[in-house]
Amino acid sequence: MNKQLWERPVFFKRNRVFRVYLGGKLFGDFLGDKPEDGFYPEEWVASSVHALNADSTDPLEGISIVEDSDLPLSQLLQEHRAECLGDREDLGVLVKYLDSAIRLPMQVHPTREYSRQHFHSNYGKAESWLILATRPDACIYFGFSKKISREEFEKAVDKSQTDKTCMTEFVNRVPVKTGDVFFVPAGVIHAIGAGCLLLEAQEPTDFTIQPEHWCGDYELNDHEMYLGLDRETANSCFNFDLYGEEVVRQGKKTPKLVKETENAKLESLIGPEDTECFTVDRLTISGGQVPLEAGAAVYIVAKGEGSVSCGDYHHDLKTGDYFFLPVAAVGDSVAEGNLELVYCKGGK
Repeated sequence: MNKQLWERPVFFKRNRVFRVYLGGKLFGDFLGDKPEDGFYPEEWVASSVHALNADSTDPLEGISIVEDSDLPLSQLLQEHRAECLGDREDLGVLVKYLDSAIRLPMQVHPTREYSRQHFHSNYGKAESWLILATRPDACIYFGFSKKISREEFEKAVDKSQTDKTCMTEFVNRVPVKTGDVFFVPAGVIHAIGAGCLLLEAQEPTDFTIQPEHWCGDYELNDHEMYLGLDRETANSCFNFDLYGEEVVRQGKKTPKLVKETENAKLESLIGPEDTECFTVDRLTISGGQVPLEAGAAVYIVAKGEGSVSCGDYHHDLKTGDYFFLPVAAVGDSVAEGNLELVYCKGGK
């Protein structure tokens, strides 16, 4: 008997999202796209979150559409919540592929408390990064490099209107390589540097405060910088007590082995000890069938080829593919091949 949509792995149409920064070239090797930079440098993966782009009138911008249909994931989750999510109210996580050809503006994301107060949302935007590929001299910027006062910071914001590099002078520059994992807590100043293709898992919002005046050659407007808040309120989102090399040491994570069998290894990349907001795990399969045990989860093929099956449903897998696994599909779903599967789940 054919499986209902919510009883099997759910695949999606491609979902590249407009941003004001240039990137996307590294999607060529990873997703098979034309290897060129443009203004669609993000792929939102099994997303039920609306993108906050200025002047957008598309209510589905950023929301994934089910493969071979016009059904938005947000509608599927609403109409079949128990089958898809179990006892969760929502998916609780947003996953993206992101490739930037330029350094992004220095930015910060809100805590849940800040979001409840200023954005009327129960979610902030803690996030994590898994580096998938790099261009030469790839780096990130992470945490203040020294103690800086709020007054000094505000002066640097003003100076950034005419000096596009001044805000890099007090933020840690961290070289990165493929396989590196970072957790970015709310409140930490950060920016993705040029040349990083990464998998980002985060709380399910698009809240970014970026007071630096420029994103490459694009001048940010006040709303893009402050999300409709006044400058003083917006910049209070930054935690000025997080500085020095210790911030980087705490942010960089080492995968932890959870269990290993003859043909499968499960690792925790971001776990409950790192954050209560979401989890990121990696399942490496080397031949044979392996049950997929995490429901209400977004699965990404970080490397390799194989397939996923659920009863009479079968779908081939290759690097860059992704799918959502409903709770109702756990128990019947198996993957096989030579695969590196990363899966992300919402937390508390």
